[in-house]
Formats: sequence, structure tokens, C-alpha cells
Amino acid sequence: MAPPAARTTLPPAPKDPPDVARRTVDRPGPADLVFRAVARSGGLLVLAIMALVGVFLAYRALDAIEFAGWSFLSEQRWEPESGRFGIAAVLVGTLLIALVAIVIAVPLAIGAALYISEYAPRRMRQTLVSLVDLMAAVPSVVYGLWGLFLLQGNVLGLSRWISTYFGWIPLFRVDGVDPRDPLATDSVYTSSTFIAGIVVAMMVAPIICSIMREVFAQAPAGEREGAYALGATKWGMIRSVVLPFGKGGMIGGTMLGLGRALGETIGVYLVISMIFAIQPNIVQNGGSSVAALIALRYGDATPMGISALMAAGLALFLMTLVVNFIASSIVARSRSGAASEA
Repeated sequence: MAPPAARTTLPPAPKDPPDVARRTVDRPGPADLVFRAVARSGGLLVLAIMALVGVFLAYRALDAIEFAGWSFLSEQRWEPESGRFGIAAVLVGTLLIALVAIVIAVPLAIGAALYISEYAPRRMRQTLVSLVDLMAAVPSVVYGLWGLFLLQGNVLGLSRWISTYFGWIPLFRVDGVDPRDPLATDSVYTSSTFIAGIVVAMMVAPIICSIMREVFAQAPAGEREGAYALGATKWGMIRSVVLPFGKGGMIGGTMLGLGRALGETIGVYLVISMIFAIQPNIVQNGGSSVAALIALRYGDATPMGISALMAAGLALFLMTLVVNFIASSIVARSRSGAASEA
């Protein structure tokens, strides 16, 4: 009888080592250190310059602010020599011009950006991009002269039509004139907030279009192909993928354009006829703007007038700063510009 086979005992299987997060050590090279220092210095320099501008305006405006007090925000007249001055009228005028500009520029910019990024032939795309960028580089005085000598004469009929059929809305009413009277003069429609808003819209539309175009072009390719695979048309893909992806960039670009519209000077100065009263009728003759006020009154201002203009500039600076900060925050927190999730 054969002896039973000896049993062999296998050693226990080794246990997997516990997952330990590896600690990465950042050892930047000399080029990285130089780049980091230059970038950080540039950012700090921009912030310092912006802070110095605010401090300078506040310092020069201190006399006018102390003299006028809170009435500076509620007074409509601008008579620094007599002690009656405020930015209520010019502030409302600035907001109305910017509102008209944004209402006109945003649909135009969205259409142009979608055409360039989605519909334009590839060989034409770069040419269209260059044209849009070139429009953004045109000096504002050129737009102002265009609005004064070409646009204004051709848009008076539109202003009359708006006043005729939408005059029941206070925003489009023209006081003291019957727009249906064929003998009524067209001079009541010249140099209006509406015309100034169109001129500013032509200035800010290329900026808004450039931002939106960059955002639309970064829509994830995987999601585009997925929409096509599910049977979506070109417009269906744009509506379900491109526009939701670029929503944050669209809002941010619009607000950046609004910041530019609020501070536009020469184009508005050449077009509008300055009045120092709150006038919400945008198609009626006369308008006002903080930037145009500074350009108009700076040359012959007294020391108190200079201080008052600096106070108006400080108000415009703070308003534009808030708008641009909100726009930057929206762009930074949006999904636009992220990598594809497919």
C-alpha cells in the first residue's frame, strides 16, 4: 500500500498595498519661474493702475462731492458755478444709450458669430474673422462722423414710424408733435438717444461677436456628433449643443459690450444734442451721457467744474467696473471654454 501524498501548504497571497495618494512635487525650471513672475507682475500692475485711477478720480472729486452731498446723485442740472450740479440726467441718458446699443448689437452679434462658426465656408471663415476684428479697431470718431452725416438722415423715417405706431409707449413718445402730421418737421427726431444708441451698437457689436464666436467654436465635438447621430438638424444641433454651451459666454460678452457702451465718448458726443433733464423718450431730439458731458465741458470748466466732472467720471468708472466684474465672473463660472465632456 502506497503512502499518502504529502500535502503542500501554499503561502497566503500577498495583500494589495493600500491606495496611497502620490504626492507630486512641483519643481519649476528657470523659464517657468520667469514666466510666473512676469505674469504675476503684469496682473498686479493692472490692478495697481486701476486702483490709482480710482484714487486719482476720488481725490480730484472730493471738493465737489463734499459741496453737493447726496444731491449729486439726484440733481439734473449742471451748473457748477452756481452750486447746482448733479448726474441724475446724464446717468439716465448713459443707461438709455447703452440699453439701445445692447438691444441692437446682441442679436446682430449672435447671428454673425453663429454664421462664422457654424455656417460660413472654411475658406471664408478667416476673412470674416479678420473683418470683424477690423471693425472693432475702427476709431470711435469714425463711427461718430458716420452716424452724424450718413446714418442720421436715413434713420429719421424709422424714428417717425416708431413714434407713430408705438408712441403709446412712453419710451417711444415724442412730446408736442403729432407724428401722423405730414407737415411735422423731422428736426424733433435728430440727435436723439436712439441714433446715438445705433452708433454705439455698431461699435460694441464686433467685440460681442468676437467673444461669442470663440465660445461657440469651443463647443465639444463629441456632443455635436451625438446630436447629429440622434437625427438632429444643423439648427437642432446649434439649439441643443452650441447655444447651451455658450450661454455663459454670451452673457459675459453682452456685459462686456455693455461696459464699452457705457463709457463711449466721441461717437456719442458728435451725435447727440446735450440736454440736462431726464428724458426717457429715446426717439426725441436731445440726450445726455456722462462721457459726452466730460468731453463737452472740460475745456472751459472752473476749478469747481473740474472737480464736478471728476466726480461724474468717478461714478462712470465705478459703474463700468461693476459691470465688467460681473461679466468676468459669469464667464469664469460658466461651462463655456471647458473641455469636451464626451
